Amino acid sequence: MVKLHPINGFAAETSSAAVIFAATHFGIPVSTTHNISAAIMGVGAAKRLNAIKWSVVGRMLWAWVLTIPVCAVLAYALVRLLNLLGCTHASFAP
Repeated sequence: MVKLHPINGFAAETSSAAVIFAATHFGIPVSTTHNISAAIMGVGAAKRLNAIKWSVVGRMLWAWVLTIPVCAVLAYALVRLLNLLGCTHASFAP
């Protein structure tokens, strides 16, 4: 996504940790992967905007957007399959 030097990595990790700690304090759920990725983009943007490989960022964004609906469809299909096989939620109860 962007070439980093050790000091840039330190800045990205520190800012990411600060955001995660603040979100945890307020009970806000955050994705650590999204958080560090955004911090790395911020470090790259601080150098210059064209230092960021925007094609990589675009692929990441598409992956993030598609994750929820794809997981929902897979979960639905798995539950339907298990129901067809006779595995209902009652059969898993203690």
